[in-house]
Amino acid sequence: MKFPKGFIWGSATSAYQVEGGIENSDWSVDFPAGKACDHYNRYEKDFNLLQELNQNAYRFSLEWSRIEPQKSCFNETEIEHYRKVLQSLKSRNIKTMVTLHHFTTPYWLSWSDPSSVFYFSRFAREVFKEYHNLVDYWIVINEPLVYASQSYYQGAWPPKRKSLFSFLKVVNNQIAASKKVYQEFHQLKKDAQVGIAKNNVFFEPDKSSFDKFSASLARYFWNDYFLNKIKNHLDFIGLNYYFHSRIKFPCSLRNENKIISDLGWEIYPQGIYHVLQELKKYNLPLFVTENGLADEEDRQREEFIREHLYWVGRAIEEGVDIRGYFHWSLMDNFEWAEGFKPRFGLIEVDYRTLERRIRPSAYYYAKICRTNQL
Repeated sequence: MKFPKGFIWGSATSAYQVEGGIENSDWSVDFPAGKACDHYNRYEKDFNLLQELNQNAYRFSLEWSRIEPQKSCFNETEIEHYRKVLQSLKSRNIKTMVTLHHFTTPYWLSWSDPSSVFYFSRFAREVFKEYHNLVDYWIVINEPLVYASQSYYQGAWPPKRKSLFSFLKVVNNQIAASKKVYQEFHQLKKDAQVGIAKNNVFFEPDKSSFDKFSASLARYFWNDYFLNKIKNHLDFIGLNYYFHSRIKFPCSLRNENKIISDLGWEIYPQGIYHVLQELKKYNLPLFVTENGLADEEDRQREEFIREHLYWVGRAIEEGVDIRGYFHWSLMDNFEWAEGFKPRFGLIEVDYRTLERRIRPSAYYYAKICRTNQL
């Protein structure tokens, strides 16, 4: 199975999960990541490994709380640091996909406040002016509904709110911010490439017509609603695919869970094909911006990559415009409220010594990246 010429092959990280030393984030009190992988200081060596694995693209995030640690106070040292990171990637001919908001927020801001639209778009505009010649693709927000639900409805993540009203306010502010950032980036640079990373689920009805109704509702509210609101303010859509949900009316799950990851998440490769087909209706280029699993022993990752890429290839053969694939993740990292135990990396990290070791599955993926075929 050959992939299109110019197909992008990469992996992804986020700042809080790999950099270490972040103190002004809303996460740093209740969920401190400490040194994490110390990617902040070791990025050159990590990019050497990226090259060794034949990847031609890297997705990462800018840590807002580093760049603007206090309201309206921008840190020039941190701005220069991320410039060096981007220049390092460009010197290796590695395409850059930069995320502006990947779950973490400066301690002084709340997404439930209407002012968040102003402050986030101002931050975005500042970094765009600094880096627009070094960034190939911009992701405005990573998994907006995951962030809004975990942080403002379920209360599992900072700021640990449990309010449907707050959840809805956050979603509306994220929609407004996404539109505003898109408009401003295109005013500054007409050919800017601006998108979103959306966690879409393959919702499958169990058996009955009632199950079909429930699955269609879930699909609309989780997969479609946010994208429908911003579809005219996107140059591409990024898909983060992890989950399949077989729905039994009114809202229970009937997954068989025949194969699961270390986190107990069902592994269902065919689901990525169905979700990509659903996204075809937006008539926009697509990227798989995240796809991976927790697998400490590296027993399932090679088959996971092979099976998911087979279904990505099938979707391409059937006319879905998919431009690239980013595996999650380049290296083991801090998995949010789960801490350091889940191991998602193509590269294993010893958190005591911070030594890196390339896993066997990474070499399998490297061959796909080099040959552009499965």
